[in-house]
Amino acid sequence: SKRSRRLQPLFSNRRCEGRNQKNVHIEHHTWWSSRLGQNMSVNVYGHAGKPVLVFPCQGGTHREYEDFGMIEAVSGFIDSGKIKLFTVDSVDDQSWNNRRVHPAQRVARHKEYESYINEEVLPLIYYHHQAEGKLMVTGCSMGGYHAANYFFRRPDLSDVMISISGLFQLDYFIGDYMDDQVYFHTPLAFLPGLSDPWYIDQYRQSRIIVGVGQGEWEEPMVVDALKLKNILEEKGVPAWIDLWGHDVNHDWPWWRQMMPHFLSTLF
Repeated sequence: SKRSRRLQPLFSNRRCEGRNQKNVHIEHHTWWSSRLGQNMSVNVYGHAGKPVLVFPCQGGTHREYEDFGMIEAVSGFIDSGKIKLFTVDSVDDQSWNNRRVHPAQRVARHKEYESYINEEVLPLIYYHHQAEGKLMVTGCSMGGYHAANYFFRRPDLSDVMISISGLFQLDYFIGDYMDDQVYFHTPLAFLPGLSDPWYIDQYRQSRIIVGVGQGEWEEPMVVDALKLKNILEEKGVPAWIDLWGHDVNHDWPWWRQMMPHFLSTLF
């Protein structure tokens, strides 16, 4: 098939391992990314279902979701074949969080990461999925930013976004710096001026879920979530902005409750 021909060079230099954790089938893939100039890894969890691209927290790896108990938390959805997770590495410490270089260099590295996702990870996902259809994208904290940024930039590839405790702008990393490239990777910057009906229609046909607590370390995320809510409401785009309680902190124990809760509303 067209997809399998496209995948052949990628598979020729990859290392693949398989194992099982309880009832969850797990595969590990590692290959040299020509776009990033380094080895990158992806873990695959499950045997069937909607493909879910999982971005890790700041500086996190493909093992983070498993190491912090999220795979176990959503194992019922994996076991029943509702979802199949693809967890990726980040390069945040080389991009947005690389405070040794100018913001223009940081966004350039992030664009290389985006190219890696689109041109190297997506073929793996399509190979596994063996069907047409869009992705779900998700992540917690910095992963929540990546999920939202990816979804709003590429609604042709994703129709479900679950952003948990994510920021939707980059002030924490680059201050008030803004150029054309940073602008288009900052949802709270580019969405207000977006009027293209194709994008708006794609958003309206998708499921947009933002979950955030109101406890410790969540204040900036609450602010961004409410800003996003107002922007989407003005454009007539449905979104579920779910504010949890004042005891809900920016941490994994709560994210392990949020993610299965949101999945239960989808399936």
